[in-house]
Amino acid sequence: MDRHPGQAEPATVPAGERAPGEAGRDLATERISDRVPDADSLQLLLRIATEGSLGRAGAAHGLSQPAVSARLRRMEGLVGFPLVTRGPRGSRLTPAGVLLADWARAALAAREVLAAGIESLRADGRRQLTVAASLTVAEHLLPRWLVQLAATHPQTTVRLRAMNSAGVVAAVLAGEVPLGFVEGPRVAPGLSTRTVGRDRLVVVVAPAHPWARRTAPVAAAELAGTRLVHREPTSGTRTWLEGALAPHGELAAPILELSSSSAVRQAVAAGAGPAVLSELAVRDDVDRGVLVVVPVADVDLSRALRAVWPRGQRPRGPAQDLLAIVADHPRT
Repeated sequence: MDRHPGQAEPATVPAGERAPGEAGRDLATERISDRVPDADSLQLLLRIATEGSLGRAGAAHGLSQPAVSARLRRMEGLVGFPLVTRGPRGSRLTPAGVLLADWARAALAAREVLAAGIESLRADGRRQLTVAASLTVAEHLLPRWLVQLAATHPQTTVRLRAMNSAGVVAAVLAGEVPLGFVEGPRVAPGLSTRTVGRDRLVVVVAPAHPWARRTAPVAAAELAGTRLVHREPTSGTRTWLEGALAPHGELAAPILELSSSSAVRQAVAAGAGPAVLSELAVRDDVDRGVLVVVPVADVDLSRALRAVWPRGQRPRGPAQDLLAIVADHPRT
């Protein structure tokens, strides 16, 4: 159709009519919201994974179950694959849904970093602290410590960087953060450390897994030789497990490697296989009957949780305040 003089160029041009060099323009100009679920929908997906129920997830978000179902259908239509399966015991993420949830956590964490960065620009005149923590500590222990810090030092703004233990160590050694919290068995040279609590790793399986019905504990050598759902190799949990089972054999190749304990839990609940995770991370799933703890013989899976900071540089200001709170309220 002919355009009148001065009429604007159409927003998109059919692929066969594009000028040379314009083949990749669509993705560059297309809104990301046309290709990726919005943050509220991703948070709802994570809530479904945690609650195992569309109704409970909706209640947490102030949505009716039909509204949750409608939003879930929109998400599935956008990404092009099923995300949730429904059964008599509730709702579970599909394997593809587990992967999307894992990616969503990283995206939402980056969004929080962006929000914290924007807030930091508004925080002139207030004290600021950036702290790095392994995912287990960041998800299950730091929140209550930071609530106490906010109550006693309301002028302090805290930015949390959640990553695996190797990333925490690297950030502290590079001077990016003054204080970190790790769960690995060894602390790198150049760091000072203080034990702030203890944790225990446990073997978990889905209720339908054969190990859920066994009467004898799993031997350490059997655990080492069994293919598991693992965190990434540099995570504190994976590193600790490798060290604890070293006398009993090299770890078998993993079934899956995922970047968060939440993703590992969801994969185990979906029937992927056994996993070894922090007792803190699986407590709610075990209480709800989604996961079953399997006893292990011949190995101690308890571990120390540590605060770390650059050697020769005592924590000062907000970092010192937080460390004092942690020392007064240790996890035992």
